[in-house]
Amino acid sequence: MHPKQRAELQLLDVATGAPTVRYTSRTLHFEAPNWSPDGGNLIINGGGKLFRLPVHADGHRGADSADNGAGLEEIDLGGIAGINNDHVISPDGGTAYVSSDDGHIYAVDLAGVDAATQRATAGQAPRRVTNDNGPNFRHYLHGVSPDGTTLAYIGLEVNGGQVCTNVYTIPAVGGPDRQLTNDRFPDDGAEFSPDGQWIYFNSERGSSKPGHAQLFRMPAGGGEPEQLTFDERVNWFPHPSPDGTRIAYVSFPPGTLGHPADVPVVVRLLEADGSIRDLARVFGGQGTMNVPSWSPDGRRIAMVAYPMEKATE
Repeated sequence: MHPKQRAELQLLDVATGAPTVRYTSRTLHFEAPNWSPDGGNLIINGGGKLFRLPVHADGHRGADSADNGAGLEEIDLGGIAGINNDHVISPDGGTAYVSSDDGHIYAVDLAGVDAATQRATAGQAPRRVTNDNGPNFRHYLHGVSPDGTTLAYIGLEVNGGQVCTNVYTIPAVGGPDRQLTNDRFPDDGAEFSPDGQWIYFNSERGSSKPGHAQLFRMPAGGGEPEQLTFDERVNWFPHPSPDGTRIAYVSFPPGTLGHPADVPVVVRLLEADGSIRDLARVFGGQGTMNVPSWSPDGRRIAMVAYPMEKATE
């Protein structure tokens, strides 16, 4: 982060858009909050590590001190390479699936938290889920099916200097990959619907020029993608609400290439009737809301902003 910048974890009220700042830091560039299935904790990454953070500070809503790590509990990654901001939580809350910097996806036991010490208890060693698909292939995780049996990921392959991204699934216990798209269009953010029937993702397949990603969905077993948004902005990372009626996503300015950091973005809701509502405008982008981030009751969304502080601060 820039010396005058901070990372700010916000909980957005879906009804009003009002934010509650839960945690801030000027030293840890943290990203991509998941909400635990029981609603009690948030999972974030930062500095190649994974952390657990209670939703409420000391039993009450509020912000922790900026730089002392108050409330953060590091989750043991068992020696795997540093992770990025592509991580999801199993429906039973017992496992975090993470994308490692070595290009693979791992299952990490979230273990428990000792009630007396509030320290994480020992868990099982991490398990690699993904297959060896060659030195030029990397796996970027985005979704887990509601029954916990299947992971959805983006496979990134480099051939002759050309980068190709497609949607894949793989059994959560390991097994054969299933490729669902196979074309030249950049795809990302593959995530299951709550009923497991669909995979939502963003793609440039609806555009004749780079930098115009829109939202799509396809049957979870593969099939023809259906376009969901049709506007001038660049739309990424669709996250279905727990009841499946809404899609939260990050909308970048028109013409944005990829999903960069440090740009003004809008967190938006695509409603069941096709209308779009702006929920929050923040300085952010990459890391703001890359992963499933709805609260289990569907009332809040967790996200990260990266505001630049004023010169007088």
